[in-house]
Amino acid sequence: MGLTFALRNRHVLAKAKRRHHVFDPKSLNFCTFSHSQSQTSTKQNEDTVNEISAMLKQMNWQCLIESSDIPKKLNPEVVRSVLLQNKVSNPKRLLHFFDWSTSQMGGGPQNLYSFSILAVSLCNLRLYAHASGVLERMVMTQKPVLEILDSILRCRVDCGGSNCDVMVIEILVDVYRKMGFLNEAVTVFLEAKNGGFLPRLLCCNSLLKDLVKCNGMELFWKVYDGMLEAKISPDVYTYSNVINALFKVRNVEGARKVLFEMEEKGCRPNVVTYNVVIGGLCRSGAVDEAFELKKSMAGKGLVPDKYTYSTLVDGLCRQKRLEEAKLVLEEMFNVGLRPDLFTYTALVNGFMKEGKVEEALRIKDEMVAHGIKLNLVTYNVLVSGFCKVGDVEKARTILKEMIAIGITPDTQTFTPLIDRYYQEKKLVEVYDLLLEMKKRKLEPTISTYGVIINGLCRCGDLQRANSVLEQMIAGGLKPNAVLYSTLIKGHVQESRFDEAIRILKGMRENGVLPDAFCYNSLIIGLCKAKRMEDAKTFLVEMIERGLKPNEYTYGAFINGYCKAGEMQLADRYFREMLECGIVSNDVIYTALIDGHCKEGNITEAFSAFRRMLEQGVIPDVQSYSVLIHGLYGYCKSGNLMEAFRLLDEMPSKGVPPDCFIYSALVNGCCKAGDMEKALSLSHEMVQKGFASTSSFNALIDGFCKSGKLVEANQLFEYMIDKDLTPDHVTYTILIDSYCKAGLVKEAEQHFLEMQKKNIMPNIVTYTSLFCGYNNMGKRNKMFALFEEMVARGIEPNEMAYGLIGDAYCKEGDLMKTLKLVDDVLVKGMILDSEIYDALIYSLCKKENFPEVLKLLDGAGGQGLTLNLPTCRALIHGFYKVGNMDNAAKALEIMIRFGWVPASNISGLINEGQSVANSEKSVNISKQEISGVACQAEA
Repeated sequence: MGLTFALRNRHVLAKAKRRHHVFDPKSLNFCTFSHSQSQTSTKQNEDTVNEISAMLKQMNWQCLIESSDIPKKLNPEVVRSVLLQNKVSNPKRLLHFFDWSTSQMGGGPQNLYSFSILAVSLCNLRLYAHASGVLERMVMTQKPVLEILDSILRCRVDCGGSNCDVMVIEILVDVYRKMGFLNEAVTVFLEAKNGGFLPRLLCCNSLLKDLVKCNGMELFWKVYDGMLEAKISPDVYTYSNVINALFKVRNVEGARKVLFEMEEKGCRPNVVTYNVVIGGLCRSGAVDEAFELKKSMAGKGLVPDKYTYSTLVDGLCRQKRLEEAKLVLEEMFNVGLRPDLFTYTALVNGFMKEGKVEEALRIKDEMVAHGIKLNLVTYNVLVSGFCKVGDVEKARTILKEMIAIGITPDTQTFTPLIDRYYQEKKLVEVYDLLLEMKKRKLEPTISTYGVIINGLCRCGDLQRANSVLEQMIAGGLKPNAVLYSTLIKGHVQESRFDEAIRILKGMRENGVLPDAFCYNSLIIGLCKAKRMEDAKTFLVEMIERGLKPNEYTYGAFINGYCKAGEMQLADRYFREMLECGIVSNDVIYTALIDGHCKEGNITEAFSAFRRMLEQGVIPDVQSYSVLIHGLYGYCKSGNLMEAFRLLDEMPSKGVPPDCFIYSALVNGCCKAGDMEKALSLSHEMVQKGFASTSSFNALIDGFCKSGKLVEANQLFEYMIDKDLTPDHVTYTILIDSYCKAGLVKEAEQHFLEMQKKNIMPNIVTYTSLFCGYNNMGKRNKMFALFEEMVARGIEPNEMAYGLIGDAYCKEGDLMKTLKLVDDVLVKGMILDSEIYDALIYSLCKKENFPEVLKLLDGAGGQGLTLNLPTCRALIHGFYKVGNMDNAAKALEIMIRFGWVPASNISGLINEGQSVANSEKSVNISKQEISGVACQAEA
């Protein structure tokens, strides 16, 4: 009675609130008129109700009513009164009348109370299916749940009450539950419980099961707690639901505890319970424990069923233990159980994810052979699997097959195909698939839009990616943070940071809160672009919004500062990360090790390496590689012994050395001049099958620098015998070494050989030959080779220009030298001062002084320093021809650029006077040069 009283009082109060108003005398006449009308209407309704009630007693009641004028008098109030007046008569006839009257009133809404009368009356006669239908229609009126419950409970009071009360409540809970209105179902249950109406355990268990299935965990615990409060004793199915709920929220320990407690309370778990626990353990990764539980079932007289085995197969497949999964399948057959679609689909999915497509297809054929028809899920697994392994044509074949046997593809079928075509940049095929989806009236899901946006970002079409996002929002789909993160990352990768920031800020406008992944995408990109201050701004914003930075956030800053050589800041962020309880990964440790190595701080590098091992982080080959490279590459001591100790340690840590490690050590040995050890390492590399061209290049270079050209050439031939292809670096090393040794013919042979093998020489190769020809005095060959190089589109560098310029000077072709210098200056390059020395010396010999002054100014402008002998020769040349103006200008330039110290000026003047042709020229020079000297001393 408590619930009825509460609900009725709520109903009365609501009506009172609606009626409450300030009295208005003007409304008096209207109220009187309305009351008079109401009395007349009520009298007519009563007469109609009596007529209908009399006719309902006859078998041909419908004909009687339809042949009268009663249909015109029908209204919801009349129907309600008829039902109430005849509630104890034939409920089925009343239901028929109710349906007929609804159609007569044009399908208009019936009085809510009419539904209640019918439902209660039908339950009194145990016509529960009919009662359920009535309550379903009652719910479809979309009246509030409390209003519906209030109507039913008032009807119970008006009808005198009966044992059917609980059944009506149970059926109402069931109706709401089956229609998916779980909130309303829980409300009915809780309100009924508070009013003393306790639904049976079956009803409670059904509600609990559906709540778990729909992840309605908050409502689940409300119902379960309500059951315990009402002293409803849980049974094995209740406990099974509770265990399932705990597994859903990943509370594995809690689930284990409930299983133990239910047995203690005398409730023996059945196969369903064990299946729930086994399924939960498999999903949480505890597959071995699930197998132990399955074994224990036999001791309790329980036999694992098809679901038990299928769950274990799925669990093993999730852990990539595919051979064990096949053994479980065999065991199923051995115990007389036939695997079902779920079992086979789990296996197919497992093998497809591992790229074992042949085995997946074999299992598919086995399914068909056992009479199991593939469904949409299985076909989607196959399509997705083939797309992941890159066999898109086979995926299309599977798609055609499923359509041919009458299985309609859904959006999930097309999504992996679209993704694969985007990966292969086949945009026409993507368009065709989207068109086919449109023809089939398949709307893209958030997942599909995510694939499209990711694909467009991958193809660099960021503008269209933005448009797709806008189209998605306009179509009523709300993007999630994952999708936004993809778009932000796409813009960041193209260095479009302003747009990435705009998208991040626009998320909130669309009701999506940025997560750590969104911020990380931006922060990582900014750190890579060396925009550390901007990255810090977003780190602060991220923390202010309650998001916790993770190892990727800190890793971005640590890596950024390591690359910038700011190791103090890198170490500070590393310490802060550890203080926040974030465990560092191998990538972060490797960045720190590399950073300290590059700074030459091997002590700190080893400190980071030791900390890595202490924290249980397994170094990978990259970690060892940077440390080994650091020992000889950046450290002045070149500690090769320590590097080899690390090499010996690697196998014990489960990290096999790779070609990069060996190449680094070979390089280190070569730099240290230990060619014997370097050679031994290279043979070891060949034996292990990962000898590389780069490692042999280091070895050949080492022998060449040691002057052992014969051994270097033998290595070159050995390299070819081992099917290792020499590259342009290999040939350049040999060409350079032969040229330096004066063996230009051998160098030429290698130069021709590399081109026959379609290995293009680069600027270093040509420069090596220039040096060789220049040293041998073969300058014509040098000039011809230079022209050939330029014709091939290889841009000369400063060294090449310098060598050619020097050769022109030696040949006395000063015009070509001057033109070359002009070309170099136009290109913004800087020539070696030796070229200027040689050119100025040659010009002075030819008395071409205007060009000399021009060259002097150009050389000084490029920051070059001419030596004192060149300056002396220049001054002597000016004095010799009596060109005192230019002598003064030249000396001024020399002093301005700091080529001639003030202490040497007097000496230069005196030397010039001694070579002067006349006393007049000497007197002039004294006056002009003294002025310059005074300026310098000032």
